[in-house]
Amino acid sequence: MCGPSYLLCMKHDPDTRVLYNANCPVCNFEIGHYARYADRSGLPIRFDDLNTDARALWGLDSDTAARRLYVLHDGVLTSGIPAFLVLWAQMPRYRTLGRIVGLPGIKQIAIAAYDHVLAPLIYRWHLSRVRKRSTRKA
Repeated sequence: MCGPSYLLCMKHDPDTRVLYNANCPVCNFEIGHYARYADRSGLPIRFDDLNTDARALWGLDSDTAARRLYVLHDGVLTSGIPAFLVLWAQMPRYRTLGRIVGLPGIKQIAIAAYDHVLAPLIYRWHLSRVRKRSTRKA
């Protein structure tokens, strides 16, 4: 373990790492599918749940981490649609999808939809679930 310089330590690691919210039903469904596929295919991709101690290794606070998908590949941290593109490029079954979504025009639309509609909607749903859980505990 590298402590606060974890991201720097991972620069020379070719494996792909994904940070996602396993408590989010949408995120858990999609990323769980990718994780099972990667495992069955023997792909060097690690999936970290932001609700575990693994999040601290990313250097992101829980609120920031919950707002979008993060992928670290070859020492480069990406988020949102660019992160999905990096992840899909590592997965043979999804490379074509990545190429299509990465096309000029389509990429800009996908980024706008993710950044301004999907990610905020899923994040607000996350906050609502967190509030409901804390209300039940009180």
